Amino acid sequence: MTIHTGWQGRYYEDFVVGDVFEHPLGRTVTTTDNVWFTLLTQNTAPLHFDHEYARRTEFGKPLVNSTFTLSLVAGQSVTDVSQNVFANLGWERITLPNPVFEGDTVHSRSSVVEARESASRPTLGVVTVRTTGYKQTGEVVIEFTRTLLVYKRGHGPRHEGEAS
Repeated sequence: MTIHTGWQGRYYEDFVVGDVFEHPLGRTVTTTDNVWFTLLTQNTAPLHFDHEYARRTEFGKPLVNSTFTLSLVAGQSVTDVSQNVFANLGWERITLPNPVFEGDTVHSRSSVVEARESASRPTLGVVTVRTTGYKQTGEVVIEFTRTLLVYKRGHGPRHEGEAS
């Protein structure tokens, strides 16, 4: 029997400025996703959870909560970008150029815009990515820049080659 280990994610050494990662998982947003996330975060805007109210807006239907879109697209990027994260340092330049509606399928990609060694933590590197989320039509629905501290190979809680 051969034992195969699963994907362990990228370490600091694996990030090259200019690389683009097409994240493998898309997600169709459901009404339940939108309503639960909106109510869990105490967002009281009826545009996200009251279908009758939303029907009377220019959109004619509920908008997906924009912070759900941010969370979803950030989550989609984890497998390629932050599987071996020490900490997120910041999120910048978040834009939402087109709406997401219930029933839309969201995909994403990230490009590496900066990678440098940490000046204060020798076992970590600082990586900055620009992530784009888009729906099935190809329309961009979110873009943001995220900077994070990533473990260098052999320095994280789970060393390469060890069982998870």
